[in-house]
Amino acid sequence: MSDIQPTGTPRPEVRVATTVDAAWRALRDKDVIRQWHGWQSGELEAEIDSIYFTDVTEDIETHTFLANGGDRFEVRGDGEGFVRVTLVRAPLSGDPEWDAYYDDVTEGWISFLHQLRFALERKPGERRRTLFFGDRGTYSGTVIERLGLAAASEPGSRYTATLAGESIEGEVWFRSEHQLGVTVDSWGEGLLIIAGTGPSTTEPAGTSMALLSTYQLDEDAYTLLGERWSRWWGDNTGK
Repeated sequence: MSDIQPTGTPRPEVRVATTVDAAWRALRDKDVIRQWHGWQSGELEAEIDSIYFTDVTEDIETHTFLANGGDRFEVRGDGEGFVRVTLVRAPLSGDPEWDAYYDDVTEGWISFLHQLRFALERKPGERRRTLFFGDRGTYSGTVIERLGLAAASEPGSRYTATLAGESIEGEVWFRSEHQLGVTVDSWGEGLLIIAGTGPSTTEPAGTSMALLSTYQLDEDAYTLLGERWSRWWGDNTGK
């Protein structure tokens, strides 16, 4: 295993009800990675190849690997029936242009780790289709408020809301400083994540993105969902 051991960097992690072997496979098997990493796009396959299978160093015995780019993944048992997956971010590069996106990338990994947990706990072996919406001029907290989700309670609790013209219900999946994830029963059970970064010197208005992971929706329902959210996102974020 590489001697690179970043210190003082973000360490997003999730505790997952699964086995170490299943969690490790979710990080090392392309077919499984496709069901949680990122979202459907023309670049997804190349991104997976670059991050997980190009210039990586892995230690199968300790279930640890260093991804291309320097982020380190660790899979550890965490009590009976649970695993903790930790991502230790690489340090800042020193290149101002790259480092300006460091917080965005960290928030993205928080989202993806919770998508990983959802895929392993709720949708093992199932195929997802994920819609993406993003904006560099509206903070995710503002989007959460405009969606009527600000009052969503603690993880594990039930909620109801009207999102982009659709009455939905589900479970609060997770909360973090800049993110909210909720399951959506009518998306087969799906997962909605609203994420972003707060206002900063480089992004005075903050950033936001929405990831809508769906399962078993027919083509008409999936198309209508995308159309409703496109209209809502344009009306409420100015994009």
